[in-house]
Amino acid sequence: MWYIWLIAAGVFFIAEIATVGFMIFWLGIAALVTCVVSLFTANLVIQMAVFVILSAVLLFFTRPLIDKFVNKKEPELLTNAFSIIGKEATVTKSFDEVSKLGQIQVGSEIWTATSKDEELLKEGDVVKIEDIDGVKAIVTKL
Repeated sequence: MWYIWLIAAGVFFIAEIATVGFMIFWLGIAALVTCVVSLFTANLVIQMAVFVILSAVLLFFTRPLIDKFVNKKEPELLTNAFSIIGKEATVTKSFDEVSKLGQIQVGSEIWTATSKDEELLKEGDVVKIEDIDGVKAIVTKL
């Protein structure tokens, strides 16, 4: 009966190669262990019990561990305009009373900005960029 468990293990490992879930692998390991057990006993009930229990234990205890290392999510990398959110900037053109717009400088970039609190900021004020709305930066005074 050992050869049937060996074939089952091979089928599980091939199926694991075809999928990316890293779940069928544990069934293949359980089938290999059951293959070894079948060399010592011909009782099919014992072999099936070893396979089912070992599969359940391996899936239950090792799956979260594998998920922790294999399925790591990379932190979201902010690009382009959204990369300036949270940065400090300097007001380069005072905010207009009518349009409530002004200009800020972030690094080497000049942005049109509006105040989150509708405060009229003056040239030289230091602000924090809270959000981006279209092509305007929304800022608060520091």
